[in-house]
Amino acid sequence: MVDVSDKPLSARVAIAKGKIKLQRKTLELISGDQIAKGNVFATARIAGIQAAKQTAQLIPLCHTLPLSEVKIDIATSVGGAEVTCVARTVAQTGVEMEALVGVTIAMLTIYDMCKAVDKDMRISDVRLVVKTKRPVAAAVHDGPNQSRRVRKPPQ
Repeated sequence: MVDVSDKPLSARVAIAKGKIKLQRKTLELISGDQIAKGNVFATARIAGIQAAKQTAQLIPLCHTLPLSEVKIDIATSVGGAEVTCVARTVAQTGVEMEALVGVTIAMLTIYDMCKAVDKDMRISDVRLVVKTKRPVAAAVHDGPNQSRRVRKPPQ
């Protein structure tokens, strides 16, 4: 694992996207909550969030990160769905692997839940679309009646 202990804390955001091809009939079954395994998109959202939280357990050299937000959005269109995962943290290393794992597991969950009714599903175009990093100011309190100073963390 890479040593990041000398890096300052930064607010980091990563957004990953992917597509899953679904037959029109499959989309109708999903929207009508008629898939035997249950609510497909709700389950996929939860699975993606859980997976992002477990990224360091899945990818051997990833750092364990304190995730402040993981959000999975699923937008349907003719021919399938596009899944987006937004991951946020304040840490010394990026959060892109968490976003990629989240979007991938969400799509694999859709695949698993629909495989009995759709033999032509295809997962594609998994990619990182945004990766940002900005410095974070550290708040310092000198006591209960002291004014608040803001400083940047040591580098």
